[in-house]
Amino acid sequence: MRVLVVLPTYNERATIERLLRAVKGALDGADVLVVDDSSPDGTAKIAHEVAEELPGIAVLSRPAKQGLGPAYRAGFAWGLEHDYDVLVEMDSDFSHDPAALPALVEPLTRGYEVSIGSRYVPGGRIPDWTVLRRLLSRGGNVYADVVLSLGVKDSTAGFRAYAASLLRRIDMDGIQADGYGFQIEMTYIARCAGARIAEVPITFVDRVEGTSKMSMRTVTEALRLVTLWGLQRLVARTPDRVRSSGPSPVDGGVSSGT
Repeated sequence: MRVLVVLPTYNERATIERLLRAVKGALDGADVLVVDDSSPDGTAKIAHEVAEELPGIAVLSRPAKQGLGPAYRAGFAWGLEHDYDVLVEMDSDFSHDPAALPALVEPLTRGYEVSIGSRYVPGGRIPDWTVLRRLLSRGGNVYADVVLSLGVKDSTAGFRAYAASLLRRIDMDGIQADGYGFQIEMTYIARCAGARIAEVPITFVDRVEGTSKMSMRTVTEALRLVTLWGLQRLVARTPDRVRSSGPSPVDGGVSSGT
């Protein structure tokens, strides 16, 4: 099973070298693709230097900052073109622990097509968050689950693995959202495409270096799009981003993956 870890970067000079080494050390045989949006701090240059030393690292440079969703779409397209079986997404700031990669990928060896590193299943933790931030995050996840019938606890999680078989059934060019909205939309489209989804517990920590990319715009975008998709469900059951239906989303099921 060929695995590609996709790392979107913008001004991640402080962490990119350590992260590349940690990812390569954590998941034996996995390759890494850095998708860099022309970081002015030289992130891509450092990634290229590490790639000269370590095998299985590639850098995809884009001309300008375009956002998280477009970066992952570009990375997934690259991975599918190069015949990878599993595409992993994770943050580039150590919010997601590279040591958790084997557990994240494991459900895909058992027939699941999506594995989500979840903060809200038993064993999942967010040690650094305030009560207010926890409530906002949990509230957003509950809202998305109710409106879209996702059947998962953490649809906004950005640490996840996709089977190439699923991504080939999705019209990635039709994905609308960025930021947290991208994660919710991918969960929704995966369910509509009949994917079996596992959630595995992770510990999520806030970044300790660099600047957070989170903004109120990404939160309001996600809420607006979830509401829109919920209204669209009343008219058409299957979104037009699904190329073929596959098994029923209800039959696909959800598991803790443990």
